[in-house]
Amino acid sequence: MIIYNRATLRDKIYACWVGKNIGGTMGGPFEGSEKLLNIEGFTTPEGTVLPNDDLDLQIIWLKALEERGPRAITGQLLGEYWLNFIPPTWNEYGIGKSNLIMGLLPPLSGEYQNYWKNSNGAWIRSEVWACCAPGCPDIAIKYAVEDAMVDHGMAEGTYAEIFTAAIESAAFVCNDIQKLIKIGLSKIPANCRVAQAVRTVVECHAKNMTWKETREKVLNENRDLGWFQAPGNIAFVVIGLLYGNCDFKQSMLIAINCGDDTDCTGATVGALLGIMGGMEAIPQDWRKYIGDNIITVAINRGDTWGCPQTCTELTDRVLRMTPEVLRANYANLALSDGPEDLSEVDLDALCNPDVAKRICARSGWSYEVEFIHSKATVIFEGEPKIAPNGELRGKLSVISCMPDPRNIEFNWILPEGWSVRAPKSVYLRHWYNQLVDRPTIIDFTITAGEQVDSMNRIVVEAKAPGRPTVGYIPVTVLG
Repeated sequence: MIIYNRATLRDKIYACWVGKNIGGTMGGPFEGSEKLLNIEGFTTPEGTVLPNDDLDLQIIWLKALEERGPRAITGQLLGEYWLNFIPPTWNEYGIGKSNLIMGLLPPLSGEYQNYWKNSNGAWIRSEVWACCAPGCPDIAIKYAVEDAMVDHGMAEGTYAEIFTAAIESAAFVCNDIQKLIKIGLSKIPANCRVAQAVRTVVECHAKNMTWKETREKVLNENRDLGWFQAPGNIAFVVIGLLYGNCDFKQSMLIAINCGDDTDCTGATVGALLGIMGGMEAIPQDWRKYIGDNIITVAINRGDTWGCPQTCTELTDRVLRMTPEVLRANYANLALSDGPEDLSEVDLDALCNPDVAKRICARSGWSYEVEFIHSKATVIFEGEPKIAPNGELRGKLSVISCMPDPRNIEFNWILPEGWSVRAPKSVYLRHWYNQLVDRPTIIDFTITAGEQVDSMNRIVVEAKAPGRPTVGYIPVTVLG
């Protein structure tokens, strides 16, 4: 059993939020700069905290955790919270919301027609998952992917949040930045652009290239993606950490001076170094300059009564959720008011890629629906669009969530004039005989009629004889 001292853990979580506020405020005035910068500190008035959506959205995720509990957190649930409590429609936020409104469930909501799915909106909001799963990167990334896929599908923006959630979670038990980077890379596909950008920085640093030379190499390798994209900005965070030797001031200034999404890069550097070193790592003058307040810009305060107003309040509420998240995920950890014992932490084991591989294997053209005894995944071959009299193909993957074998019978409820070719039932094997996460998969082909609307709703009724719960699987097809 790994034992965390509650006071030490609280100090690290508090430093995470204070560090994030410092970085967001310092980098905010320069957001979007395509030029190399040369700032030396704050350019905002003392005592002023700039609003930052990096922090705002995490307040809503905390609200979902508090109201629904750790086991209920899915992309679908977070999508519903998004529609109620997060008004902005810019970039991937707006596209994800529009797709949710059209009936597309995550990760489909973040994949469809989303030219911002490789951008920065997800990895900037990973700290809440890390703080609720300290030292447990595989738990943190499980929540991070549910979050990211709402508006980034299964693209680079999602891989970026998996990376940051992993290193932030591991930072509660590891102060070695090289090892943290190794842990983060173990959780994302080796051939994804985020991983390639991070490896570029690590290699340039090992060759004793300057941080400005490394920045230029990163820019050249990612120029095809354009500005405000996750691979380049994650690389700028890593540049700050490596070339700043994890010194709070030096690392943050280097990351921000790389330009681009400067409030995000500065905020993430500040949050990670806060976790690694606690409040002792944050310079007293910068801490005093920024204060403790949280100023929001991207949440609907009219409907979110009781949201944290300060980093102190946010810390205490996150800390209350931490043991619940650990218990819900059967983590071998506990919080204590006594001595801390991290002797059983195995940093090599934190690099195990097995959980991450299953997570990252998920198709962006899919979504899951659970109905207690079973779980179904709808997987389209591509965009869920159909023309009059046209066809749309996909697969229905079904897995048992209970130990007994059973038949699942399907009844497709379609618009008038539409038809489907698909098996009418499947047999789910005995739980103890089926391999882990090995589902039963059937093919389906939907044929449209003469009338196709802009949004066409299909429902698949899934019944198991002898079971009281009937599953209703929504299938939204766009015209």
